[in-house]
Amino acid sequence: MSTPNARRRPPFEIAIHRSSRCVPLAAARLKSVIRAVLEDEQVASAEISLAIVGDEEIHRVNREHLDHDFPTDVISFLYSGNHDPNSVAGKGTSKRRGAGQALEGELVVSDETARREAPKHGWTAQSELELYVVHGLLHLCGYDDLTPGERRVMRRREREVIARIGQPGA
Repeated sequence: MSTPNARRRPPFEIAIHRSSRCVPLAAARLKSVIRAVLEDEQVASAEISLAIVGDEEIHRVNREHLDHDFPTDVISFLYSGNHDPNSVAGKGTSKRRGAGQALEGELVVSDETARREAPKHGWTAQSELELYVVHGLLHLCGYDDLTPGERRVMRRREREVIARIGQPGA
């Protein structure tokens, strides 16, 4: 029996698929990172699929879906959500952009890229992979990094979430 003041956790369905295992990172930790981002963004509910792949696979996805002929770190696909740029949680506000949203989306992340890039930033491949997951989820919540101003907002949110999950800063 729950008490009247007990906080109910939002309904988050999280599926993780691995076709590459270059970076050892437990599924439980990945789910914890995903949940932390969604909770911090105040997302109402979410169905998230995370695919951890190698460079060859992410290159194929990038080419087929975005017409970019190169491997990348993370690709986000938003299947449903209620992004309204004029809403209270829209761009240019201090509110969480994921607030109140029901999200359905997929992240495709390259662990080969994480392993290769991590030493350049002075942290582990696991931390780099977690950063990619955070970054992709923030895209699903409505953040982008196409302009200098938006990039600053995105980087700030990444640092805030990373501090929350206990990972070295980005």
